[in-house]
Amino acid sequence: MKVTLLTGEYPPMQGGVGDHTRHLARHLSRLAVEVDVLTSCRAVPRDATPGIVVHPAITGWGWRCWPQITRWLAAHQPDVLHIQYQAAAYDLAGWINGLPWWLRGRRRRPRLVGKLHDLRGPDRFPKAGPIRWWCVQALARYADRVITTNLEDEQTLRRYPWATHVCRIPLGSNVEVRPPVQYNRQDWRIRLGVGERSVLLAYFGFLNPSKGGEALIQALDGLVRRGHDVHLVMIGAQVGDVDVTNRTYLERVQGCIRECDLAARVHWTGHIPPEEVSAALLAADVVVMPYRDGVSFRRTTFIAALRHGCAVVTTLPTVELPELRDGENALLVPRDDVEALVHAIARVIQDEALAARLRTGAQALGALFDWERIAQQTYTLYREVLI
Repeated sequence: MKVTLLTGEYPPMQGGVGDHTRHLARHLSRLAVEVDVLTSCRAVPRDATPGIVVHPAITGWGWRCWPQITRWLAAHQPDVLHIQYQAAAYDLAGWINGLPWWLRGRRRRPRLVGKLHDLRGPDRFPKAGPIRWWCVQALARYADRVITTNLEDEQTLRRYPWATHVCRIPLGSNVEVRPPVQYNRQDWRIRLGVGERSVLLAYFGFLNPSKGGEALIQALDGLVRRGHDVHLVMIGAQVGDVDVTNRTYLERVQGCIRECDLAARVHWTGHIPPEEVSAALLAADVVVMPYRDGVSFRRTTFIAALRHGCAVVTTLPTVELPELRDGENALLVPRDDVEALVHAIARVIQDEALAARLRTGAQALGALFDWERIAQQTYTLYREVLI
């Protein structure tokens, strides 16, 4: 079976969709799938991965990407074209959304699978809300099969009568539990500038308005004012390579840090290798993710924290997630409620039994997001769509 994974970003570009595609490609190749990755010309690979060929061939994601992709498919003739979709990965343009429609009328074409990492549409035109949603529907409607990554997105699409070809396969963690050789937790905390008796909070992922960065800093300020010796490590790059709007929000968060005089308590790792991300997560006492749109299994950074068995404080989901149990595998607070966030973090800091229960529960929940299982589900879908 020949499969082409189409993605707007791929390492060494920084971005969750690119990391996800790399993990999926590696695990599919172990199932005897011949994997090509078709991606941006900015994603020139630094090293080769056995069983995977990366083609950094697409010069941009405007309308010219259609003929470029069409020519590439004609030359390589994969059985399946699997589009990894997230709007920011395609420069917030909408042309990639119409690719399944463009290809469906052609005689010789691969079967089309679209994986919607989320349902946000392109954002080039702020007043064009209905057009953005139409673009997302176009990709979902004209693909042969559509994969959603979470319950809320699946429910949204299934409202439409044409959505009989929708299924759900979860995302995996882009960072597995694999710290550096001879990892020592205390040494890593010292390296981050955290004292032996201090409490280390952690946030992982890029900053954007949906992730509650300002609430996180305000919560840190509230804890310090209540007498807690607390530090915060911001793990990973501050912004990705594709969504330039994140930089504006980063400046707002940095301004909040200055206003609260917390620069000495906020530690930025910058972009670091996966094993160092793993080490930083394992070094933290509490991982705090105050998503403004609620916690979701579309958040691979949340999944990474679960896989690492972290005590997680996060916000209530927008739809009930049966697997998520408040006080058992995460501590949930209302969205945009800094006081509740401060109180929840303080509870975990002061109650070791609660913290231990959250860590055990997180690790058990994280087992649902195993890459071998995800790759097998995806491979089974490919086989079904080729029948």
